[in-house]
Amino acid sequence: MTNFGFILPGGTPQQQIEQAVRAEQAGWDGIFVFETAYGVDAWSLLSAMAISTSRIRLGTMLTPLPWRRPWKLAAQAATLATISEGRAILGLGLGAIDPVLPSGSGDVTDRKQRAAMLDEGIDLLRELWRGGTSFNGEQYTYNGGVGGEVITGGLGPMQIPIWTVGAWPRPKSMRRILRCDGIIPEYHLPEGRPATPADQRELIAWLADHGRTDLDVLHEGETPVDKAAALEAVQPWVEAGATWWLESRWGGDQHGAEKMREINTRLEAGPPRA
Repeated sequence: MTNFGFILPGGTPQQQIEQAVRAEQAGWDGIFVFETAYGVDAWSLLSAMAISTSRIRLGTMLTPLPWRRPWKLAAQAATLATISEGRAILGLGLGAIDPVLPSGSGDVTDRKQRAAMLDEGIDLLRELWRGGTSFNGEQYTYNGGVGGEVITGGLGPMQIPIWTVGAWPRPKSMRRILRCDGIIPEYHLPEGRPATPADQRELIAWLADHGRTDLDVLHEGETPVDKAAALEAVQPWVEAGATWWLESRWGGDQHGAEKMREINTRLEAGPPRA
């Protein structure tokens, strides 16, 4: 079974909350928002969406874990999971290095170190969600005790799906996926050619060969409002094993009235489900 999510490209908090409500009413399965250095806070926004909806899954697409304090991120995701009664999803990546994109002055830019921080950060997130109170690693050290008392902040043990960017077919990046719950594929193919459903099948076969037939496999794309045309665009990826289709609308004025009309029209038309 394939689920259908929508990545919101921006807008005011109220606009995006209203879009989450529209998405749930129209039958979408998930709403995802992005994180940036300064802008609408993803976790406050998702928590407000959780209060305004009852069914739809809520998550980030995506969170640059090496540029975050893992214990703070763990608390934000766990709070969302509690408020939403288990509807939270955490999408993780290294964080893009691009002079056009905003970042903080203390961001780590070395790719090898960011990869190590991502790997260890995933372990720290899992440990805290299991109910652990301390962690000692090469990248992070965390102690949840103050004055001999453990501070839990009212959050109990929980399980939150972690989807992580995996660079296919790079083995080291793909091995990280084996420790997670889903893959956000980043295809690195000869001569930069675009990915095809056949490439997705190869990726899924590799995961199966390594004992993971239970992972969510995402594919991001754009479909028209017309249902027949949308189904035609989506079906090859569904048949190739995608468990989530993520509708996206990048480019243009992300906060303008025309963009908001475009997003609302596509949301209200519903997911490209057969």
